[in-house]
Amino acid sequence: MEENIISKKTFDFAIRIVNLYKYLVKKKELTMSKQLLRCGTSIGANVSEAQRGQSEADFNAKLNIALKEANETEYWLRLLKVTKYISDIEYDSINKDIQEIISILVAICKKTNI
Repeated sequence: MEENIISKKTFDFAIRIVNLYKYLVKKKELTMSKQLLRCGTSIGANVSEAQRGQSEADFNAKLNIALKEANETEYWLRLLKVTKYISDIEYDSINKDIQEIISILVAICKKTNI
């Protein structure tokens, strides 16, 4: 199966999240980083599951879960920035990616939930 744009973006984003998690653990931040790892990698996992969905309803449900996980990821990234665990530059870089993913997921969910 050919990889589509949302699959590629969410997989690449998951790699960034794993690397950010490793960085945060080295800085002794264990609670928020674990939450971020869970939801940030879950986005792509749910997108992947959606593509093999058993029905249109299953596809829609998985994509809506991916969107919820993306929103949670956005929250944890913002909190890590405000609490100075990541710099403004680090935040701006990764926030650009999550905003793009959220926009794509919102568009897909709107189109498929008609």
